[in-house]
Amino acid sequence: MNNENEWIRLARAGDQVAFGHLVNAYQKPVYNLTYRMLGNAAEAEEAAQEAFLRAYKYLQSYDPNRPFSTWLFSIASHYCIDQLRKRRITWLSFKDEIATTDDATTGPTMVHLASYSPNPESVVAKQERAKHIQQLLDVLSPTDRVAITLLYWYDYSYEEIAETLDLTVSAVKSRLFRARRSLAELIEGEREHDPYPM
Repeated sequence: MNNENEWIRLARAGDQVAFGHLVNAYQKPVYNLTYRMLGNAAEAEEAAQEAFLRAYKYLQSYDPNRPFSTWLFSIASHYCIDQLRKRRITWLSFKDEIATTDDATTGPTMVHLASYSPNPESVVAKQERAKHIQQLLDVLSPTDRVAITLLYWYDYSYEEIAETLDLTVSAVKSRLFRARRSLAELIEGEREHDPYPM
C-alpha cells in the first residue's frame, strides 16, 4: 500500500513511470471487471485501456482519501455501462444478427487452476461454466451486472459498491436483491427445461 500511495503521489505530479506501476498493479483486476461486464475479450481489453487513459487524464481529480481501486473501478464500470447501453441500442436494430456476431468463448477464462496439470475434461468443464455464468450475467441491466460482479468477484461491501456506482446503499441492496432473484429464476427455468437433469 505504501508503494501505491507513492506511485499515486508521483503520478499526480506527472511521473508516467509511476502511473505505469499503477497500471501493472491493476491491469488484471480491471480487465477481469470489464470482461465480466462486456463478455467479449477484445471489447474488455479496449475498455480496460480506456479506463486507464481516463484515470490518467483525470488523476488530479482523484481524492487520496478514497481507495484508488474504488475510483479506478468506478471509471471502468461507468465506461462499460455506456458501452452496454450503446450495444443494446444496436441489438434492437440488428436483433437477428446477434447470435453470429458475439462469441464470448474467444475470451480468456479467468479461472485459477491448481498447481497440478488439469485434464482436458476439467478445463472444458470450467470454460463451459464460465461461459454459462457470462450468459446469465448478460441478461442483467448494466448497473446490476456491475453490482453483482463487484460483490461476488471482488468482495466489495454494499458501501463500496454504492460509492463505485454513485448510488445509495439501499439502492445497491435493492438492485442486488432484484438481480439475484432474476438469476435464480433463470437457473430454475433452465433446470425445468433440461432434458437431461443431473
